[in-house]
Amino acid sequence: MTTSHLKVGSASMPALGLGLWKVPPSAASAMVYDAISEGYRHFDSACDYGNEPAVGEGLARALRDGLTARDALWVTSKLWNTYHRREHVRAACERSLRDLKLDYLDLYLIHFPIALRYVDFETCYPPEWIFDPSAPNPTMVLDRVPLQETWEAMEALVTAGLVKAIGVCNYNTGLIHDLMNYATVPPAMLQVEMHPQLPQHRLLKTAQSYGLPVTAFSPLGAGSYVELSMAEAGDSLLQADPVVALARRFGKTPAQVLLRWGLERGTALIPKSTRPERRRENLELFDFALDEDAKAALAALETGRRFNDPGDFCADAFHRFHAIYD
Repeated sequence: MTTSHLKVGSASMPALGLGLWKVPPSAASAMVYDAISEGYRHFDSACDYGNEPAVGEGLARALRDGLTARDALWVTSKLWNTYHRREHVRAACERSLRDLKLDYLDLYLIHFPIALRYVDFETCYPPEWIFDPSAPNPTMVLDRVPLQETWEAMEALVTAGLVKAIGVCNYNTGLIHDLMNYATVPPAMLQVEMHPQLPQHRLLKTAQSYGLPVTAFSPLGAGSYVELSMAEAGDSLLQADPVVALARRFGKTPAQVLLRWGLERGTALIPKSTRPERRRENLELFDFALDEDAKAALAALETGRRFNDPGDFCADAFHRFHAIYD
């Protein structure tokens, strides 16, 4: 049964959120404020997005204006790769809290299972992937930090009351099995790329076997990656014939069909849109259901195409091959 909320730890998270990746800082404050006015209560942020101070301004203004209460909001942020060492995790979380103008995060995630050499806040923030952009041959530089060390430091954030729940992004099945063997505080969320081209059946089933909720990023597929030259316009699921046909049949938009597919799999979704009409459409997912024929048509779109793959973009953009998926 599709519901509007997912149980995350002891809390309830809106299943439909607003992703904040690639939202320019100049637009982020107004966009967050407007989205709260439109009914959004779930916001997915990250240090690496470079817009958390502006997001915080939007959240603070909405709270001041009485559009919502803090306990009605769900705000997620993420630990960047350069802060994986035990001694850096709390400082990174506190920096996000300060930028977001919050006393606590509802959810804090390890952004990638990739540890990079530490970059001080005063040197560069957010530090992104390159260790020293001014070097003769700038590249990403790995750091030898076990994921267990990072997770134990994440657990300490829960104990300190800085975050309500912790989880992971971009983990594969092997890493999830390993995490479950040492976690004292179990992960409360797995966030990964999922859409009909990349349904990740085994990963989803593995998470469900542990009672681990899943959030799908890029639930509409290629759109966010075209402008980064990581996908072609023709890769768009919004223009795929089966999706367009289903949209006509149900009297919905292609985006609504794709998002409904994700909800019916039991996952939360964090599509991004800077356009108010698109954001409002994305909230209107609970008045229709996909039948078996529709699900079969969408299942036929599976290609295994992954758009957000460090094994592809690290070598191209950061001059070091570093795959995390086979």
